[in-house]
Amino acid sequence: MKMLTTQLTGLLQRVATSEEDNIEETARLLAQAAAREGIIYFATFGEMTSISVNAQFAAEAFPSMQVWTSNVQLTSADRVWIMTRSSEDEAAIALARKLNEAFIPFSALASEPASEQNKLSELAYTYISLKLTKGLLPAEDGSRVVLPYALCAMFAYEAVKMKLDEMLLGE
Repeated sequence: MKMLTTQLTGLLQRVATSEEDNIEETARLLAQAAAREGIIYFATFGEMTSISVNAQFAAEAFPSMQVWTSNVQLTSADRVWIMTRSSEDEAAIALARKLNEAFIPFSALASEPASEQNKLSELAYTYISLKLTKGLLPAEDGSRVVLPYALCAMFAYEAVKMKLDEMLLGE
């Protein structure tokens, strides 16, 4: 338990330190929709769906947020936040391409760092990396286990929400 706590603490500190600017830029991008009567759509894939559920039903719901579906008709006032475990998720990349072609600003969150080979980060206006590339704990067979993608994404979500709330209350 102590090793897990130590590793999780280190992971969250890495995200907080290295992604601070990207978290603020993401909040600023999403605030554009909330401030202009647009909608912030959460397009979540896999276990990241838990972030959408939390954003909708938490004691402090995410402002102007709705869950993205393929039936959504986006406007120029809307913003989208794509969240996926992997930047190689084909459905997430397909949505990113569609948004890019329609000139709809969007942010993305995935485990891999931003790079020229990371299509999702290249298409997104802002990108947050979870810095989670391997399991946190060693297993007896030498492999690594414990991949808390959703937990780390929830941390980034809360950081973005905190910044977004500050921006909206400052208006």
